Amino acid sequence: MHANPLQKQQSTVDQYVEYLCEQGCMKVSIFIEALQNNQSMPELDALTQDERVVVLDELVSIMSVYQGKCSS
Repeated sequence: MHANPLQKQQSTVDQYVEYLCEQGCMKVSIFIEALQNNQSMPELDALTQDERVVVLDELVSIMSVYQGKCSS
């Protein structure tokens, strides 16, 4: 049985979100800003534009808990 394309895309997105979150709060804030400004980042070059949008949405949702403040 094969995963459908949406499941594959979500799995890819989940992997990237997890990887980016492991970089820490401050770094995630930088990734969010870069994604919002359509800047190229080596860490995200393998993603399609649609995947980048989903990653951005996920990161923004996760970071909303911090209300824009990262602890050092």
